[in-house]
Amino acid sequence: MSMIVRVITLLVVVAFSSVGKAELYFKADEGEDGLRFVIVAGTFSIDDDLADFESVIRAHRPKIVGFDSEGGSIFKAMELGRMIRQHGLATVQLRELECASACALAFMGGRSRYAAPGSIGVHKSSFAPTTPFNKEEAVSAVQDVTADIIGYMVEMGVDPALLQLAFKTEADDIRYLSGREMADFGVTLSEGRTDTGVISRPSGQVAPGFSSPAPQVSTDPKVFAPSRTSIPVARSGRVRHPKGSVLMKAAPDAKAQSIRRLSNGAAVQIIGEKDRWYSVSVSGVTGYMHHTWIRVDQFDATPGQLRLIQIKSFDNIEDAVGYATARDLPLSVYLATNGWYAVTIAKPFDKKQALYFAKGLKREGAIPQDSFVTLGNTYVMKICCGTDTSYARASGYSQ
Repeated sequence: MSMIVRVITLLVVVAFSSVGKAELYFKADEGEDGLRFVIVAGTFSIDDDLADFESVIRAHRPKIVGFDSEGGSIFKAMELGRMIRQHGLATVQLRELECASACALAFMGGRSRYAAPGSIGVHKSSFAPTTPFNKEEAVSAVQDVTADIIGYMVEMGVDPALLQLAFKTEADDIRYLSGREMADFGVTLSEGRTDTGVISRPSGQVAPGFSSPAPQVSTDPKVFAPSRTSIPVARSGRVRHPKGSVLMKAAPDAKAQSIRRLSNGAAVQIIGEKDRWYSVSVSGVTGYMHHTWIRVDQFDATPGQLRLIQIKSFDNIEDAVGYATARDLPLSVYLATNGWYAVTIAKPFDKKQALYFAKGLKREGAIPQDSFVTLGNTYVMKICCGTDTSYARASGYSQ
């Protein structure tokens, strides 16, 4: 019998034999084969003393945490999730028990995570009816809470785009996630895999009991750094500008005379290059357009109007890959047309999402304040490291 099956069986027996309580409590138990686990039950409250959970963990030394909770305080759930992560515990959830709303955040703390389809529920955050907020204060509070949740999800290796799904469900309803959704968003990890991220700490420190994650890729330039001459020759592309259109110039200079305005999507033939300006031909008219204005067909840029969040750039591959692989965030490295290496959040977003998540991650301190949102037209090819290339799925999200 697999570990997951054994855990599920044990959790059901213990949960159904427990007396229900509204307040949060922790029940430890052990199976016949010696597998130790804890069930977190009840409602999360801002006044909960999680020292009780710490005591149970230290005394019982479990491997697994399960839940029977309808949610409650977001901040207390995230606090518990960080404690679960710090102790290196796995989380398991099944449909016979409840884990919804704030409980889903606590579940994300598991170093490895298994949940049966339909066992994790999400919805919009809400404040108690008696909370004394005026309209402006409420909007600001929601933004602050959302930024905190985004930072926490990134910390736990969960795709923050899950919030977009949650926002579509009113606070008095619950949206239970399918098995595919949980896997796609990183809420669950397949059996045998673990989340290799560690809690963000000052340089040189990691969570107790864990080693700093070793880079999963080599930084040997022979492996990752194509030579400057190996960049594909730009031969064709389409106009792609944040403003929706751009002026073709008579010379490779932004102040040069304008020839004609081209809208996004207009096809161009690229016949030359000078100082990061392309010499282009459009319907028999020849002029110049900057590298940042064209999505080149031969380059590995995002499709459509998807954006990336660039957080850093380096003039050499070793530093770029080293930086990307040492961070807890899922990052990618792209070779750019200027010969530098751009480090970005691995996942692309539509414009509204990109701006939304960039703001939240900056507020949380998860990315540098000078990070910016870009179409990535100058990104020639992906060198490493993030594996999320599900552009079609990303473009389907809406705020």
